[in-house]
Amino acid sequence: MAKLIYSAIASLDGYVEDEHGGFEWAAPDEEVHAFVNELERPIGTYLYGRRMYETMMYWETVPASADESKAFQDFAEIWRAAEKIVYSRTLQKPSTVRTRIEADFDPAAIQRLKASADRDLSIGGAELGGEALAAGLVDEVHLLLGPILVGGGKRALPDGVRLQLELMDEHRFGSGVVHLHYRVHA
Repeated sequence: MAKLIYSAIASLDGYVEDEHGGFEWAAPDEEVHAFVNELERPIGTYLYGRRMYETMMYWETVPASADESKAFQDFAEIWRAAEKIVYSRTLQKPSTVRTRIEADFDPAAIQRLKASADRDLSIGGAELGGEALAAGLVDEVHLLLGPILVGGGKRALPDGVRLQLELMDEHRFGSGVVHLHYRVHA
């Protein structure tokens, strides 16, 4: 059975976006980006809400350029190779290849997908990730916490959800970013 993994880059106070919707402060440096690539490499399918999908679509057409870092170029290849499922009631058709649109997030369908997938699944976006955490679908959580306080905005983890987690690994980067890897106990 494949795992469903929720990953987020967040401020130390737990936000993926500040109160103005900005997240430029979360852009990974080369060391962190290379680490993220290794986390993403085994992913076979990305699950996104519309807003996260529209943000990630950038990677579909970003030109390969000698000016871009190796980690940047590597992530573009990883992202393009994966399947994508977008949960949206407003999008009618995808703007990227290997993508399908689903109107509703159905926990039973996600369980079936996990059971049939030969590669792990990643759920992106705080809102959709929160739904999956609340539904008991998430197997692992990866948080990359940046050395910044933004004071408010969109939370990385949902309110009202209580789960027991087991710390599997942690890693500290030169930039002050800390990676925490947890397994969710059923």
